[in-house]
Amino acid sequence: MADVALECRDLAKSFGGVPVLKGVSLTLEAGSVTALAGENGAGKSTMMKIASGQVKPDHGQVLIAGEPLSQADPRAAHRQGVAIIPQELAPIMDMKVYENLFIGRELRSRAGLLDRRAMARKAREILDVFEVEIDPQATMRMLPVGLRQLVEIAKSTSGGAKVLLLDEPSSAISDREVERLYTVVGKLREQGVAMLYTTHKMEEIRALADRVVVLRDGRLVTDRPLADISDDDIVHAMIGRELEDLFPVLHPPGDEVALQVSGLHVHGYEQPVELTVRRGEILGLAGLVGAGRTELLEAIFGIRKSLAGTITVAGKATKRNSPADSIGHGMALVPEDRKGSGAVLSMSVLDNGSLPRLSSFTLAGWLRQRERARTVGKAMESVKLRSRGLSQQVGTLSGGNQQKVVLARWLTDAVNILLLDEPTRGVDVGARSEIYRIITELAASGMAVVMASSDMPEILSLAHRALVMREGAVAGELNREDLSSPDVQDTIFRLAAGLEPGSASGRPQPPTDTKENGR
Repeated sequence: MADVALECRDLAKSFGGVPVLKGVSLTLEAGSVTALAGENGAGKSTMMKIASGQVKPDHGQVLIAGEPLSQADPRAAHRQGVAIIPQELAPIMDMKVYENLFIGRELRSRAGLLDRRAMARKAREILDVFEVEIDPQATMRMLPVGLRQLVEIAKSTSGGAKVLLLDEPSSAISDREVERLYTVVGKLREQGVAMLYTTHKMEEIRALADRVVVLRDGRLVTDRPLADISDDDIVHAMIGRELEDLFPVLHPPGDEVALQVSGLHVHGYEQPVELTVRRGEILGLAGLVGAGRTELLEAIFGIRKSLAGTITVAGKATKRNSPADSIGHGMALVPEDRKGSGAVLSMSVLDNGSLPRLSSFTLAGWLRQRERARTVGKAMESVKLRSRGLSQQVGTLSGGNQQKVVLARWLTDAVNILLLDEPTRGVDVGARSEIYRIITELAASGMAVVMASSDMPEILSLAHRALVMREGAVAGELNREDLSSPDVQDTIFRLAAGLEPGSASGRPQPPTDTKENGR
């Protein structure tokens, strides 16, 4: 039997009288990867914070290599060999890579001065173990998110960590960077590091895990070897019910044109874009990383500069580069980054729900509180928001419910055009099903939806029609019949990569540019 690197015994924790963990016990073995699955709000992050010494449990104990975690102190846990790589990384952005790697344990010369040359040389040796090309002299700010993440992992393991807790490590990185992350995880397994890896992605569980642990409503409901559990079993354990139909039935769109985009020249791209969306239609935008999907949505809404073209909503032209005019014409945008540019996490559900149309809730400079609460409450009810009420801080909601707030706040008034950018990124499978239902119901009510997604099943199952984008231009169009064909994924890839249909050439690697360089 493998050595037990970390053991959690009967962990319980409540916040504000609300139980989050209810007697959870698990073990992590050296040289193994345990996937921690569960819906948002199931207690995964709380358990990781307890195991890494950030939060003190109300009951229970954490043992590291058989020794009790001495106190709820991250530094104490790190000294005992436990490190956590949080979803929201916190490197010192204006320091160099080698400085981040050695912060708190700097190398010094015999004279007591910082030995920067030795630290840079040692940093290169550490990074070479993981087979990644990162310049130790580079500033952290200049690295894409995926490489910053690998620097944080290298920092933890080079400091002696034998237990690594990875919280949604692939949620904000490109496909190329995910492959690099998989390689690093494999290297760490070979080195005998025990890893707890949270993810919503079934393909990641299959690619990496030796064992699967599932939390639901604060309780451990499944702990089984990966070989003994199916994807359906994992989903059922997560949500407590069968998920037979993840995607709802699509209703046929109408004939009336809701959105007409003609000759739209998005800043930074050479080719103009033409597209039409009918009332009740869901138009999918597919493509590789860097294809320009996000930029197109932002240009239509007006928050990204466009140089020429016309945008017409229900037959009326809107002003380019004017979000206020777009909103006035019934256009709404749900951005990909709900934490950075979507919700204001420190504000309440009520305040977030008021933001897009604050002027409609004011009279002579005074907020009409009763009307605001009534309207926002009704919008949140329409998406079945799970919260303790309108006063709850959005940052304390699960990821799926945060996304519902960002979407529902537009529903306080009429919406003609709904622009969605990666609507289910970082959302668990149960909440994902609910968001799909919301999208299809809004389309069925006559709303026109334009949805950019990197999730191929979303495009294939949720869209009436899809445009494949490449270098900011439309490379091809697929109708509902095309999206149902057996070879559609190959067709989409070839269009996105600029390959001729039936080309015998091998598949090129996707571009390595990250979200900073567009999608």
